[in-house]
Formats: sequence, C-alpha cells, structure tokens
Amino acid sequence: MEQSKKKAVVAMSGGVDSSVAALILKQKGYEVIGLTGKMLNTPAAETVCNNAKRVADKLGIEFHILDASEKFQKHVIDYFETSYAEGKTPNPCIMCNRFIKWGELFDYAINELGADIFATGHYADIRCDNGIYKLYPARDAQKDQLYFLHRLGQKQLSKTVFPLCGFDKTQVKNIAIDFDLPPKDSKESQDICFITKPNTTKKYLIEKFGIKRGDFIEIGTGKKLGTHDGSYQYTIGQRKGIGISAPYPLYVIDIDSEKNIVYLGKEEDNYKTRLALKDINLTYPVAEKEFDAFVKIRYNMPAKKAKCKLLDDLAEIEFYEPVNSVTSGQSGVMYDTNDGHLIGGGIVI
Repeated sequence: MEQSKKKAVVAMSGGVDSSVAALILKQKGYEVIGLTGKMLNTPAAETVCNNAKRVADKLGIEFHILDASEKFQKHVIDYFETSYAEGKTPNPCIMCNRFIKWGELFDYAINELGADIFATGHYADIRCDNGIYKLYPARDAQKDQLYFLHRLGQKQLSKTVFPLCGFDKTQVKNIAIDFDLPPKDSKESQDICFITKPNTTKKYLIEKFGIKRGDFIEIGTGKKLGTHDGSYQYTIGQRKGIGISAPYPLYVIDIDSEKNIVYLGKEEDNYKTRLALKDINLTYPVAEKEFDAFVKIRYNMPAKKAKCKLLDDLAEIEFYEPVNSVTSGQSGVMYDTNDGHLIGGGIVI
C-alpha cells in the first residue's frame, strides 16, 4: 500500500502539539482523521472538543468525537480519588494513556475507523529493531515523555507514530504560527485535566473527602508533633505546607491512611535504596530477569542507576545510591543504560 493512501488517526486535544502532529502527517501524504475523546460532561470538555474540531476544519480533515467519559471516570478519576484515600500519590496521565488514549481511542481508531496508524502529539521516538518496537527519547529532552508511555506494548507501538519526535517545542510552536493553526497561542495543557483553575488538587480532595482530623507523628520517636486535616492531603517527601515548627526542616516520610496518621522526619529519613514495583509492564520481551537500568520513580527526577530483578508481576529495585521521596502509587520506570530506550515500569508499592 502506498503511503499516500495510508490512513492516520490522530488523537487531537485542540492543543498545539496534536494539531501540528496532524499537520505533519497530512504533509506526508496520509489520509488524516482527527479523533477527540470526550472525557467529561463539562463545559471545559466541550471546549476541548470544539477546539479540536476547529483545527480539523482548518486542516480540512475528517473529524470524530468519541465519548470516553464512562471509562475516564472509572480508570482515571475514581483511581485518582481512591489512591489519595489510601495514602498513595496517583499518576492520572499514565492511566489515561493506558486505558483511554491507547485503550478506547486506539481501539476505535484501528477497529472502527480503519486506521493504519494511530498518532498523538507526544514527544517520544519509536524505532523497530529486528521486528521489536522500542521507545526512545525524543529530540527535545525537556519535553521527553517516555515516563508516561511505559504502559504501551508491542500491539500499540507497532501501530503508533509520534510525528513530533524530531522537533523541539519551539519548532512546533513556530509551525503552528506559520500555518495559522487555531491553537497557536494556547497554553500548555494542565497535568490534571479534570481539575481546572482556579480549583486545586487540595481543594478538590477536601471537597471530596472533607476535613478528617489526624495526628502528625515523628517517625523516629513516635512523638505527636501536631494535628492535620486529613492524611489524603499529603504526599511522601512533602516539605512545604506542613505547618509544624521544629528545629530542623520536616518532611512527610510515611502515611497511614487507615489510622489517618502522617509521619514526619528529617531529610535523611526521606532516603531509601530499595523499593518494589507491582503491575509490571514491559514494552517488549526482556530476556534477562536481572539487569542494571536507569530508573525514575517520578517524572521530574534524573534517572538513577539501579539493579532490577523481575519476579512475575513484580520488580525489585535496588539503587546504587539512595533516592529521596519513594512514593507509593507513583510509577517506577526503567530505561536501558546503553541508549536510554524504555524497558518498562510498574507502580511503586
């Protein structure tokens, strides 16, 4: 089949990245179709759909809206709320990629719209190595999004393209300006799309769970240091917003959601060398069960070298140097030590 006849379905948000991704594929001769998932039944969600349609109209491409609100509620919002209630810190973007973008939207694109490829505006690079698809960092290191894509497997990677892999963000913005795409002046998308300004995550959670008085306990001594309004309002490694005076800076070291206790300690209490990951996903089959890798336990940290041991659905991680703020509920992601490609990841226990 000639490339000019290949059908590309682009997941469109109405933002700069996905809009330019659609433009690039059209310029390459693909039959491009825009697809927007309606995640919520709110005015903000309607705006997203309308913005995406404006872009599709500007590009002269077919456009569809898929109501994914039911699955989004279950796999993203309910998961988000339950995680905080259990004293964990969730990563809703990863679950959205797993269940919505490469779940609902991907399946609809391939099965219903007959797409040859599925595309998004993510900054990542897919390469095929002897029939095995692997994810590599994009050109723009500041925008690299491999961490959020570790739930993808060979099925998704074999039919996915990332048109922005060779561009940096400035270039993408300039392309939007040059082609007068409607979202050229739009702001960066929010981390948590279902919590819109002026609302904040803290306000959202308080409205959901209410005030629940509990104790701050010193991790080493068991001494009560004060009270808080709900353990769900805190995350491991947090320093600001604790409101307890002490001779040294206090950090959240542990959270007992059942007893509604937040354990505080010194900075040195916040470091660990060992952790375990559950719900492991490998982006491709890995021959060795024990290997060294660079590991991230949150998106905005430098990857650190660690020994990794795969045990069925679990992975044991031992860092060569202690890392701070090991947070239950966040994702631990493994990268190859030679070329930085994504191996896989799981959820910190």
